[in-house]
Amino acid sequence: MRSPNTIRENKIEWKRLLNYQWLVRNISFFLFLAVLAVIYIYNGHYADKTARNINRVSTELKELQYEYKTLKSEVMFRSKQSELAKAVETFGLKELIVPPIYLRDSVAPR
Repeated sequence: MRSPNTIRENKIEWKRLLNYQWLVRNISFFLFLAVLAVIYIYNGHYADKTARNINRVSTELKELQYEYKTLKSEVMFRSKQSELAKAVETFGLKELIVPPIYLRDSVAPR
């Protein structure tokens, strides 16, 4: 068990350590700790903001990929020969049934 004198001596030591001069001598260290705390808090907020931004861009990218695949399949469907024939039928164009005839110019040298 401790004696009452040692308890009083411990209190006196703490009072000596925490006096005005000690605080003035260590003010730069306290300011340094405060700056570190501010940087730590800022870094946490910045990380959260970056994570939200990454999630937003990721969902936007997925939506654009779906849109690209949909448009690509639509273009592939419309570029089929049967679909092209249906599309140009309104202009009066018809699909050839006989093979094309090649014309040669007999005057032009080969």
